Amino acid sequence: MPQPLIDRFRHRLPVTDATPVISLGEGSTPLLPAPRLADAVGVRELWLKWEASNPTGSYKDRGMTLAVSKALESGAETVLCASTGNTAASAAAYAARAGLTARIFLPRGAVASAKLTQARMLGAEVVEADDDFDGCLRLAEEAAAAGEGALVNSLNPFRREGQKTAVFEVVEELGESPDAFVLPYGGGGNTSSYAQALRELGLEIPLVSVEAANRRDTLASAIRIGRPAHEKAVADSGARVVGVTDEELVEAWRELAELEGLFCEPSSAAGLVAVKRGDVAGDRIVVTITGHGLKDPDAADRQTRSASA
Repeated sequence: MPQPLIDRFRHRLPVTDATPVISLGEGSTPLLPAPRLADAVGVRELWLKWEASNPTGSYKDRGMTLAVSKALESGAETVLCASTGNTAASAAAYAARAGLTARIFLPRGAVASAKLTQARMLGAEVVEADDDFDGCLRLAEEAAAAGEGALVNSLNPFRREGQKTAVFEVVEELGESPDAFVLPYGGGGNTSSYAQALRELGLEIPLVSVEAANRRDTLASAIRIGRPAHEKAVADSGARVVGVTDEELVEAWRELAELEGLFCEPSSAAGLVAVKRGDVAGDRIVVTITGHGLKDPDAADRQTRSASA
């Protein structure tokens, strides 16, 4: 198994010798050049941080390894979270690995079926609520406040500590700083994590955080979050926030697959839209691709069927 992320970055993480390491081989994900896509969008160097190769198929595993390890260290028997799907799968997997119970609050009918199946297969207790993500997060917070378990959403600072390591990997592999980091914006935890990493490295690199123009109804279910929990942290980070339409997302999503052979879920293409539109300055740009396309195959199936109709 690859070196656990916690061990690789132990000197940069809030862990001690007493912290159990709950790992599934997360991190150390590929940084892929995208020359054909770079030519198409008019950028000299375009690099893709392919977080889809994490164990459960999304970047969430970076933070979850640390959040669950610290929950186990604290004596928790249950982890709690709200999710649009990817956090659910990650929490369920790491809880199973640690021998803990995972209870997950999801908005009914608003989560990709593959993600729901993934969480259930991993043994999670899934609570589908007649509410949106924001309401589900309130339920998870209430359960945590009542002492029912440890909250492992990105409100948990250990999650963000783990997620910041993506920046360390990029800078280490490139051997120099990129001109910009670009990533999707749902709750904003990942943007705030990237900003934290840059501060720790003493680097001033622009961050571009890309949200759905219509947050509550976007086809990109992973970023279908009405009120970002980390909106203030994103603003304080100095990140430039841009909105993209579903039509733009679908076009970039398909181009990534057809030009570079990478199949991601819809939300993961958000950063590419910003690059295409010229919202990102620089000759060397890193775009984070947050989740695998097999996390939401139904969305892809609808797009390919409509295109061939």
